[in-house]
Amino acid sequence: MQTTSIASASRPPKPRTPGIPLDASIPRHWFAGNVWATQVVNGVNLLFPAGERFFVRSVNHYLKQIQDPVLAAQVRGFFGQEGRHAKEHERFFTVLEEQGYDVARFLRVYEAISYGLIERVSSPALRLATTAACEHFTAILAEQVLRERVLDSAHPAMQRLLLWHAAEEIEHRAVAFDVLQAVAPSYPLRLAGLLMATMCLGGFWIAATTSLLVQDKDLSLGRIHRDGKIARERDGSKSVFRRGILEYMRRDFHPSQADLDGLAESYLESVGLT
Repeated sequence: MQTTSIASASRPPKPRTPGIPLDASIPRHWFAGNVWATQVVNGVNLLFPAGERFFVRSVNHYLKQIQDPVLAAQVRGFFGQEGRHAKEHERFFTVLEEQGYDVARFLRVYEAISYGLIERVSSPALRLATTAACEHFTAILAEQVLRERVLDSAHPAMQRLLLWHAAEEIEHRAVAFDVLQAVAPSYPLRLAGLLMATMCLGGFWIAATTSLLVQDKDLSLGRIHRDGKIARERDGSKSVFRRGILEYMRRDFHPSQADLDGLAESYLESVGLT
């Protein structure tokens, strides 16, 4: 089975600016009034901007080594999409601060450990392998929110932000992996990146969510309800790691083996972002 250069057969990812109003109209508990579900998603939102920029740095380190012009075009599209994701999610930080959350304190610790320490002591190859694994996890998250429509009960602006991001994650899901296969096609390295991605993404996601829940002034059992799609969203974070690890450990794995392009295209067409 082919395991490399599948992504380079498709058109380059297209950077888009969704024009979403992220302002005071977004309620504190914007995910169906559910405290827990809101803060789980807010928590991963806090990780996105610095994480996306790390992904760009990790891939950019190897840009001059990419000989395939089609893959190089894919990489440039990847850079454009990730840069826009970082900026849009950073805009939401202002909303959280206006709602009374101190996000700056968590971000200082998260960025100091992740990018001031771990990134600095990791080799370029490990950073790239970690990026490729993280991109697999985010593609699974993207598939969940688009296929299962778990965000139907979210505030419209947050729904648009997350679905736009999800669709573009699907579009470029194989780029970092293809770069890794082109410059350092080592299975042990791939697994090392998977371990690093699992620990860092899982650990900091829990930490971010916990920091927001602790600060939440409306945290009560009556507000943390369990119903249908909300429950699937909360439980979905566990399945992302379980499924992601099992799939990624297959020697013949490639992100494009999952037929997701139509899912992304359908959503982007529905909101006029093709």
